[in-house]
Amino acid sequence: MYLPPAFAARDESGIEAFVDAAGAADLVTFDGSRPLASLVPVLWDRSEPGPGGHGRLLAHLALANPQWESVTPGAVALAIVHGPQAYVSPSWYPAKARHGRVVPTWNYVTVHLTGPVCVHRDPEWLRDLVTRLTARHEDGRAQPWAVADAPRDYLNGQLRAIVGIEVTVTAVEGRRKLSQNRSAEDQSGVVAGLRAEPGAGAAAIADLMEPG
Repeated sequence: MYLPPAFAARDESGIEAFVDAAGAADLVTFDGSRPLASLVPVLWDRSEPGPGGHGRLLAHLALANPQWESVTPGAVALAIVHGPQAYVSPSWYPAKARHGRVVPTWNYVTVHLTGPVCVHRDPEWLRDLVTRLTARHEDGRAQPWAVADAPRDYLNGQLRAIVGIEVTVTAVEGRRKLSQNRSAEDQSGVVAGLRAEPGAGAAAIADLMEPG
């Protein structure tokens, strides 16, 4: 990731919380001729640092998805976790009225996790993964659904239709591009402009830019 120092996210606990809250990532691999990508639910298991020092990113793909078939021993994957994003108009900068040397930009938050990837077909490995993923997203619901609620034969058939993905995370890069390179006055102008924009993305970026 291109990571100017002003935009680097260095708070490890904040990065971990961000990935956990997102719950999904774009899994990018290379099949030898072109990159392949799929949006997948993810679980970042940090219970043990592991050989990469950052735990494991766990996910699954449909068996019918050819992406997993191109994963070779030693292949490296990139998981891109997206946060809110929004267009920033130069008309929101007070500096525009003074000298006009301003241009549009895009504010956003993202985390990249990189490392060697492998595929799992073992039914019990897959059962454990979907059980953990489900428990995570059902937790707190009035009537949570559990994997054990499904008939075993039906569940076994569903498990045969997916493959597990495990990325040994060797690098974690976070980027928070929130107009840190602008003056406090211009940042305030951006927040005010975003507050007047429609859509959840603009409001979320404004919330992140607000002090405190």
